[in-house]
Amino acid sequence: MAGLVGMKVAIAGGTGVVGSYAADAAEYEGHDVVVLSRRTGVDIRTGEGLTAALDGVDVIVDALNAASIKGSVAKAFFAATSRNLQDAGSRAGVRHIVTLSIVGIDRVPGYGYYTAKLAQEAAVSQGPLPVTILRATQFHEFPAQIMQVTHRGPIALVPHIKSQPVAARTVGDHLIRLATAQPGGTHELAGPEVHDIADLAKRIVAYRGLSLKVVSVPVPGKAGRKMRSGALLATEATTIDGPTFAEWLATDDAKRIAI
Repeated sequence: MAGLVGMKVAIAGGTGVVGSYAADAAEYEGHDVVVLSRRTGVDIRTGEGLTAALDGVDVIVDALNAASIKGSVAKAFFAATSRNLQDAGSRAGVRHIVTLSIVGIDRVPGYGYYTAKLAQEAAVSQGPLPVTILRATQFHEFPAQIMQVTHRGPIALVPHIKSQPVAARTVGDHLIRLATAQPGGTHELAGPEVHDIADLAKRIVAYRGLSLKVVSVPVPGKAGRKMRSGALLATEATTIDGPTFAEWLATDDAKRIAI
């Protein structure tokens, strides 16, 4: 399948941050794109509309994100969506699934959302279709996404996490590269620099000229200590790709997340 063009690529979560960039990348490479989301009449969690939407699809790219970071809720969501993508994809003749995951989730025990992502990797790998997994670090967009949720009045709470963030657009590009390659394996992707997520939030606030105070808060427990000590960083096996955070901050992509 390597190097194929003119494929039909279905993107689960194609209206989300990474999914929309994956759709852009697929279209740029000349592929026919099908966006799988409730906005397009497909509920992947229940399976409603999924089989019909996958008609003629060659590859599924799964960039879905659970609505909750609570472990039990996220695990149930990912189990259902992974099973439905495998089942419906098999019926429709899909040849390959590429699933987005997170670097370091196997090095941070006890954090519910990461446990759910590990369960997702296991669930999607149990189906009949061959699977490729891309683990990426936190996105450059991540600090703004956090502030979007946590800010109350003039204050935003942002976790103290050591990360090696990568641009969501870069992740989308790599998902499509893997979608057109031979299936199988787990790949990792990170950005070129190590940062504290709270520090990046402060830089976003300063760059945008916002009247907002960022308060750094530690993630509690053993999981938080692991996150602060570098468990989410790249290893020797991780692919490194830009842009840097400063380069990204000066692009139009940086303005897409409202705070």
